[in-house]
Amino acid sequence: MPHRSSHRVVVIVDSGSNPFELGVATELFGLRRPELGRPWYDLALCSPEPAVRMHEGFFTLAGVAGLDAAEDADTLIVPNRPDPLAGPLPAVTTAIARAARRGARLVSFCTGAFTLAAAGVLDGRRATTHWRWARAFAERHPRVLLEPDVLFVDDGDVLTAAGSAAALDLGLHLIRRDHGAEIANAVSRRLVFAAGRDGGQRQFVQRPVPAVPAASLEPLLEWARDRLADPLTVAALAARAAVSPATLHRRFQAELGTTPLAWLTAERVALACRLIERGEARMDVVARRSGLGTAANLRAQLRRRTGLSPTAYRRRFGTGNTPFPGGVTV
Repeated sequence: MPHRSSHRVVVIVDSGSNPFELGVATELFGLRRPELGRPWYDLALCSPEPAVRMHEGFFTLAGVAGLDAAEDADTLIVPNRPDPLAGPLPAVTTAIARAARRGARLVSFCTGAFTLAAAGVLDGRRATTHWRWARAFAERHPRVLLEPDVLFVDDGDVLTAAGSAAALDLGLHLIRRDHGAEIANAVSRRLVFAAGRDGGQRQFVQRPVPAVPAASLEPLLEWARDRLADPLTVAALAARAAVSPATLHRRFQAELGTTPLAWLTAERVALACRLIERGEARMDVVARRSGLGTAANLRAQLRRRTGLSPTAYRRRFGTGNTPFPGGVTV
């Protein structure tokens, strides 16, 4: 196999795949990003058929590689299935199982978890899927450790996202794992997408749309980002926005799908990650400058949101680490 300098991401496009989720994969992993100053991903689409009719017959996709392209994947992505109870083609599950055996990272979006489960790669593993299909999934695949209420699950080399929009959250999480928090934040800013939703947040299955759209929260968010080291509270944010805390809470839920406190904590953890990546080794300084207060709180929040202790995070993403091809560090 010829040497490649970038991490190969392959997306399986099956009959009825959702164009949005293919767009998510293309946007995150396929577009060139020279402004980041590092090798990016190498994206390819593959399919079991020469021409694939997309969801609801919106269009037919042709000219993509065959399933043999999955043999070269470092990360293999399986998008949704319009009818998850209809079993996937044996050729697709065979390709997934072969990728798993050789150690590829496996990712599903939305009901793609059914396809991974059918391939036998989720037994005994933590996973999630769209809330509408959670009960059916649990009944069909009882050996999978289903977490039905979260946005995505990172179980090491197998990651699953709950829905189409959660695919963006999971994709940014993958970029963060591979390239660090600062790069993931740069990509999220390019997408104009909030990067603060971690996998443990609940799926928002009944989020109402306001009758009259509120003014954007972005000026308030920028003001808060400039003051993360200060003792900001939800009440202070509400006062700055000239609304009540309850109104601010509703606006955050409507615009960002999270609460003011959860957003503030996520921004502080992201800042702490950037400080560690830039070489700050004193955890009390990182905690103070990020607004997390104490080294103990820094450790707790970082482990909750990244699965790593500050020491492990610095070892993986700190300055002086040597990138592997594909952006992984040691």
